[in-house]
Amino acid sequence: MKQKIRVIVVDDSALVRSLLAEIINRQHDMECIGTANDPLIAREMIRELNPDVITLDVEMPRMDGIDFLGRLMRLRPMPVLMISTLTERGAEVTMRALELGAIDFVAKPRVGVANGLQELAAQIVEKIRVAAVAQVHRLPVVPHGVAAGGAAKPAAARPAPATGLLGRVSTEKIIAIGASTGGTEAIREVLIHLPADCPAIVITQHMPPGFTTSFAARLNSLCQMTVKEATHGERILPGHAYIAPGGKHFSITRSGANYVAVVDDAPPVNRHKPSVEVLFKSVAASAGRNAYGIMLTGMGADGAAAMREMRDAGSYNLVQDESTCIVFGMPREAIAHGAADEILPLPQIAAVLLNKLRGGSEQVHHRI
Repeated sequence: MKQKIRVIVVDDSALVRSLLAEIINRQHDMECIGTANDPLIAREMIRELNPDVITLDVEMPRMDGIDFLGRLMRLRPMPVLMISTLTERGAEVTMRALELGAIDFVAKPRVGVANGLQELAAQIVEKIRVAAVAQVHRLPVVPHGVAAGGAAKPAAARPAPATGLLGRVSTEKIIAIGASTGGTEAIREVLIHLPADCPAIVITQHMPPGFTTSFAARLNSLCQMTVKEATHGERILPGHAYIAPGGKHFSITRSGANYVAVVDDAPPVNRHKPSVEVLFKSVAASAGRNAYGIMLTGMGADGAAAMREMRDAGSYNLVQDESTCIVFGMPREAIAHGAADEILPLPQIAAVLLNKLRGGSEQVHHRI
């Protein structure tokens, strides 16, 4: 009989601890083996009980969740699911938690917590299951960025500028990136190595409403190019990266020689909104052989079929390899669909992409 996933719940709210324990214990394949109302108690409980996963509140007494997470990931890296409050402050702190190594997060409502958490029960237990099998990586930690709307980071905190590209790359070139669990840091790892005049980048990262503004602001403070949330109807420009707003689909269309952003509130696709499938299908239709596709870490199969459509239309596709993925679901499915031209460790993706771009628009794509 398969061993149950053993979970410790860390939250300063007795109500939240009780609700999360109840949700976990209703599942046939997991059990809550303990609850703690602050990180210091949790630390001892983790040592004693050796859980598979912990859920961790962002804001805690005595030691806040971020300080605790930082210490935990240095001393005893393990799968952590953050429980975040849906506020601007909560979103910024959650981005920091993902940067420190948390696998994923769930956004709890500010009011009506009891009903809200029960409505999120399916999402919570699915993310615990993903966390239990995820590879916990110590990605290089970037110094904590500025808050959304704050001043830009000093130049010393940014990577050295990459060699310019636009003098030799067609402005019709476009790069499409899809990711889910573990994707916020994987996207950062790719974008920080790309130059300010890189072809336009369009990105779908599975993320709920309220968090993508902080995600985009953090990337914008770290990258050479401009990073922002996509806005419906805006022109997609070189030197810019556009992120699907949380809870909305993002795709592109053509208007003459230009690409234009389409942001809409259509139903979920592959159970996701935003969906990588939606973005990649539009890139296949609108950009064809001018596109480059990148599939990064994530659970499930969202975007795999559409990435094959991109390849059939002439795009060149890079897929993250298993050894560097937090979860090898979406990349595995893309490979299974025959969508990958190259399968690469995360640290090599930006360099290979730049090499392809510098080869010029007439470079022949060599298929694997």
